Amino acid sequence: MLIDTFGRTATDLRVSLTDRCNLRCTYCMPEEGLQWLAKPDLLTDDEIVRLVRIAVTDLGITEVRFTGGEPLLRPGLVGIVERVAALEPRPKTSLTTNGIGLRRTAPALKDAGLDRVNVSLDTLRPEVFKALTRRDRHQDVLDGLAAAREAGLTPVKVNAVLMPGLNDDEAPELLAWAVDHGYELRFIEQMPLDAQHGWKREGMITAGDILEALRTRFSLAPEDDSARGSAPAERWVVDGGPHRVGVIASVTRPFCRACDRTRLTADGQVRTCLFATEETDLRAALRSDAPDEEISRIWRQAMWGKKAGSGLDDPSFLQPERPMSAIGG
Repeated sequence: MLIDTFGRTATDLRVSLTDRCNLRCTYCMPEEGLQWLAKPDLLTDDEIVRLVRIAVTDLGITEVRFTGGEPLLRPGLVGIVERVAALEPRPKTSLTTNGIGLRRTAPALKDAGLDRVNVSLDTLRPEVFKALTRRDRHQDVLDGLAAAREAGLTPVKVNAVLMPGLNDDEAPELLAWAVDHGYELRFIEQMPLDAQHGWKREGMITAGDILEALRTRFSLAPEDDSARGSAPAERWVVDGGPHRVGVIASVTRPFCRACDRTRLTADGQVRTCLFATEETDLRAALRSDAPDEEISRIWRQAMWGKKAGSGLDDPSFLQPERPMSAIGG
């Protein structure tokens, strides 16, 4: 088991498959992109599957989420999903994506054993999408969402970040659209994970702002706390149900006390928190032919040192040096 000194047990593994992305979202990276990891630094397909196998069979992981960068850019993605889905005990599998390549890959991912997807979409307006992502791919994301739903990768969850002066007025429209299409919408407070270190708490669209905007059009009733468990999103029942909307308030209402996650970067580092400033190297152990038992020991030791919280509520918060594209969402 992956237990820390505060009594939390990690059962949810986030696996970054690549640091590369085919968008340039303003809250993630600069327009010119980043210095990508060299191919020899990335974990191979076999190394990823081995680490996931150790996590599932030796360390108690029950859920595996594939992330990036943009995981659909990983050439071996379908094969990795298929091999992970074949593990015993079988973990729940999901994927966080920008959706651009889903129209082409959704059926193959479903056949490989992927259970569901989370798709990032911050706006319903193509011109705003282009301003936010610096790419004209809005329709591709909409087509990818539809393909995921048709392939049975459900529930299809849509993640939206609201930015001041760009899409901060779209919360009600996004929810109405999600309800109409059968998607589960989740708003995420903008987090300090951009490569430019331009994030500022002042002016950020908060969970309170989002809920206030939604209530101008919808009736929202809080879901029973017992249904949330360790999930990061607080959820509300929309207009009496059955639809729900979630808000992930990482900044203003942290959920660290219930955190059950461990993270593996694309270059084989364990991160105990998305906002951690320290990492533990598993790639070196893999490539020095360490046995599974030694890799498990290193991973357990890393998680034992997990801090009580993210530190976002500390005025002296130190932003991680690596941007979100290199860490995995």
